[in-house]
Amino acid sequence: MVKPAREPAREPPAEKAKGRCVVCGRPRDPKYDPFCSKRCADIDLHRWLKGGYVIPGGKPPSTEGEEEP
Repeated sequence: MVKPAREPAREPPAEKAKGRCVVCGRPRDPKYDPFCSKRCADIDLHRWLKGGYVIPGGKPPSTEGEEEP
């Protein structure tokens, strides 16, 4: 009887990214985790402050006293 060849274990995509900077993909530095350097940490902060990261949502509920256009 011939046994089928075993495929090598594959890492899930999230595991491949583990240990990599979330901005540029270089290896992480524990001092700046999850980034590789202060530069990448500052780039990420700038994106947050400028509104680069936005969670889409619906129209906010209107409050009493406000008129809808």
